[in-house]
Amino acid sequence: MTASWVLVITVLVAALGVAYVIGRLITLRAGLLKASEDAANVDTSDLGLSATGPTVLHFTAEWCGPCAAVRRVVDQVCEELPGTAHVEIDMDANPEAARRLSVLSLPTTIVFDRDGRPRYRTHGVPKAADLRSALEPLLA
Repeated sequence: MTASWVLVITVLVAALGVAYVIGRLITLRAGLLKASEDAANVDTSDLGLSATGPTVLHFTAEWCGPCAAVRRVVDQVCEELPGTAHVEIDMDANPEAARRLSVLSLPTTIVFDRDGRPRYRTHGVPKAADLRSALEPLLA
């Protein structure tokens, strides 16, 4: 009987280990953009991006509760990092921009470099530290 308990515990520990590894792999990918020509070739000329530094663009809507929290985080980070711009686009008012950038849920935040290329993307309310980490290399 003790051998069967050892087997059950071993199987549970192995399953938890596999679940942990899968979870870590998923979270390591969070916020990073896949390199793709489609993302680099999106027309961003009408989005109001800065040509002198990085731009934090976030999609919002009047009915989106978490979007106010995104606004506070982005404003704080942009204030801390001079040279960064903040653009907010209402997804209901500009669905074409959302479609071009494949925005499927709100809030979505995208960091663009000064050349208009997307460099970082996240969904939900971003952490200020993650935004700073994405923006600081683009300010150099």
